[in-house]
This record gives sequence, structure tokens and C-alpha cells, in this order.
Amino acid sequence: MRRVEELWGTAIGVEVVDDVEPDVIDALYRWFERVDELFSTWRDDSEISRIGRGELAASDASPEVATVLALCDDVCRLSGGAFDITFGARAAVEPRPGLGPLDPSGLVKGWAVERAATMLLDAGARRFCINAGGDVAMRGRPSSGDAWRIGIQHPWERDKLAAVVRMVDGAVATSGRYERGDHVVDPRTGVPARGLAAVTVVGPDLAMADAYATAAVALGPDGMTWLAERPGVEAMGISDSQRVVSTQGFGQYLTP
Repeated sequence: MRRVEELWGTAIGVEVVDDVEPDVIDALYRWFERVDELFSTWRDDSEISRIGRGELAASDASPEVATVLALCDDVCRLSGGAFDITFGARAAVEPRPGLGPLDPSGLVKGWAVERAATMLLDAGARRFCINAGGDVAMRGRPSSGDAWRIGIQHPWERDKLAAVVRMVDGAVATSGRYERGDHVVDPRTGVPARGLAAVTVVGPDLAMADAYATAAVALGPDGMTWLAERPGVEAMGISDSQRVVSTQGFGQYLTP
């Protein structure tokens, strides 16, 4: 079963090899819509926007919001402040559409897709892939019996791939300045991030892979060293000078 819908400003695709009822897939997309209602920085009525404006206390928000805020705090601490969703509230940054006082978008997409993967597992599916704009969670194998193959966007040549990752169970997330340009700001300095044009992280959990990739781009030249110190993940970075830097174990995931 395959289905693709436009949500969160991107395409979310679900491919399930096992037989599941259509209602299971419907429930996934209702979940994705719920995530938009809670976390979209483009919606004035989302809970994260209301918290940012002081109209809703974080303690009164939905349980999902508390979970995401706690995860963001963890990554902020681990990254020494390079991943900080409160930057927009603390700094006098130029107002931009989609940028509010709180912006958890560097983690929440991966977290939401990981939750969707758990929903599929609970429904009995064991072989599937969920792809939300290049952030991917997969379990089991595709119908071919091989590993899932995930293309990594080339930062400058948009019609080409920089690499193809092969995985069976796990997650792949990519963060890149080629998509957001100078909108990727190092919260520690308040200036646009420099040094890494794109970072791809593979690991067991898409929420952390997503957040780690975002933090590494903000860290710039120190990003790959920081990722090499994170247990359970491997990564590939492409520098502004078009040099590829990988952690020691990343090569095992690459298609020859």
C-alpha cells in the first residue's frame, strides 16, 4: 500500500509492504494533521504559536507538546545551545513567516514520523517506510527483499543525489542550508550558520536523528566532531567547500 499527501509544507509518503486496513493509513494522516495543529509555526492557532505569544502556558498544553519540549531541552543541553528552540524569543531577529518565538521544527517532524512508525507496528505492520520530505523511518525490508534505499539530496545540484543510504531498521534525517539558506542560525551567536552545507544522520530514532542533524549544521565546523561523540548514530556532512566528511561507521550504510 502506498499513499502520498502534502502536509507540513512537504510530501509525506507511506509505503507498507504488509497487508493493513486502509483505516490504519487514514489514522496516520490524521496524526500528521494533529501534529500540524499542535506545532505549526505557520499557524497562529497552533499550540506552539500560542505558547510563544504567552496565550497558553506550556503546563496547560497537550501532552504531546510537553514531550517535544522536553526532548528539545535535552538536545539543547547536549549541543551546548546550538539547538535552541527559544532563540526566536530571546533574540531581536527579523520577523519572518513561519518563525515564531518557539520553533521546534528541527525535531518535531522526525518525532512525529517516529510516532507514526510506532502506530504501524501496533497495527501489526513489520515492513514499511515513512518519508516526510527526506526524513525517513523504516522497518523490515521492501518487497524486493533488499534494504530500503534513501537518496540524499545534493546541496547544489538539485537534480542529483549526493549519496544513497541503505537501511533495514532505523531512521535517516538530513538538514541543509540549501533549503533554508541563512534562516539556519547558530543560536549561540545569532548569526547564520557556516561551515556545513548539509548533514545526514542515521540512527535508531528519527526524532534524535532529525534534531542532531539540525544541531550539527548550526555547530558548523565542529558539527561532525560533535556527531562522532553521539552514541548510536553515524553521519555524513558536506562542507561549504564541497568536502565530504563522515563518521567512522557511516560507510556501512552507503550504496556502492
